[in-house]
Amino acid sequence: MDKMNASQLIKTAHDVIALEAQAVTALLEKVDEQFVAACHIIASCKGRVVVTGMGKSGHIAGKIAATLASTGTPAFFVHPGEASHGDLGMITRQDVVLALSNSGETDELLTLLPIIKRLAVPMIAMTGRVESTLAKFSSAHISNAVEKEACSLGLAPTASTTVALVMGDALAVSLMTMRGFTRDDFAFSHPGGSLGRRLLVMVSDIMHTGTQLPIVKEDVGIMDALLEMTAKKLGMTAVVDSQGYLAGVFTDGDLRRLLERAIDIKITPISQVMTVNCQVISEDVLAAEAMQVMEEKKINALIVVDQNKKVMGALNMHDLIQAGIG
Repeated sequence: MDKMNASQLIKTAHDVIALEAQAVTALLEKVDEQFVAACHIIASCKGRVVVTGMGKSGHIAGKIAATLASTGTPAFFVHPGEASHGDLGMITRQDVVLALSNSGETDELLTLLPIIKRLAVPMIAMTGRVESTLAKFSSAHISNAVEKEACSLGLAPTASTTVALVMGDALAVSLMTMRGFTRDDFAFSHPGGSLGRRLLVMVSDIMHTGTQLPIVKEDVGIMDALLEMTAKKLGMTAVVDSQGYLAGVFTDGDLRRLLERAIDIKITPISQVMTVNCQVISEDVLAAEAMQVMEEKKINALIVVDQNKKVMGALNMHDLIQAGIG
């Protein structure tokens, strides 16, 4: 095997990336009325999208099925080789078939055509040849033709699988937009892991309330406020008026700045040294938004208030990190 030096390896990689980037850009001209027809066929489907493909196209088909399912379009992958040996029973008359084949002549897919025809199931073909058997048989044909593969031999599926993947994403996101799929919908499809936590955890789920909430009246002394902060361990305390409405906040940072001044903390009321017009947040927003506010404002804690500025709770950066937000 010939040894390639570093510059040759880098050039080869650059050539592959450039060729595939050009192939993806060329897809813009292929998003036409057939693509629109495919979107409408899937959107009107009362069942699921059955995505199928053989070999490398099968791997791409599996990813497209997963993307569709996670963005509001029920879908699953069926291996075409297994379909003719029993798995075809997974397809119902309510479904739509999305078949991927660069040549449009894959034997395992062509074998399924009579059965799909008999079930009267719409089929969308995604191929590189508009004159292929799959394309001619389809209810809508999405072209993902490429001029050449990125493989130096021009044989291994490279550019063709890349553009198929991108076109699949375009289809899934277009359908997502058609359905009015929201962040909440997405969150319920992804309840696990950090993504689910960021999309599902609300401020109300993790804020400190009741006896865990650091809160003092505005007429108490600084020492009482410090005792409250120490007991509740949030590095701050809310300061409220006689009706429980927010008057200000006193934090560890305020304390450090206070020590630089000639103030008697034993007799000075907290109202004279607290921070007024402090940053607050509502309990019905995502905890991820609370973290974003803290990072932007360079603060470590937030008071949670209702629309009338009545104190409902409090949380700090540690609470967010502990909840897996970030």
